[in-house]
Amino acid sequence: MTTSLVRMPGIGLEAFARAGGMHPELVRRLVRLGLLEPMSGPGGDLRFPPAQLVLLGRIERLHSGLALNYSSLGVVLDLLDRIERLEDALRHRP
Repeated sequence: MTTSLVRMPGIGLEAFARAGGMHPELVRRLVRLGLLEPMSGPGGDLRFPPAQLVLLGRIERLHSGLALNYSSLGVVLDLLDRIERLEDALRHRP
């Protein structure tokens, strides 16, 4: 019998949650809220690009530092991204 090892892209849910210091169920909730964007693994398993760990840290800092609930963080993250784009455009303006 021959088995082939297939390396799956991204980080699995359990490892991702552990690396971010969160419970996997909270990570699932953040996915349902649209705050994290996982890739689909085999059988529908959640897999996360490594860059999503940075976003997970940002989410947790906003949640704890500003006492924002997870549902409102989507709006805050969108506004912060928009501010960053506008500031970048101003910096590159002649």
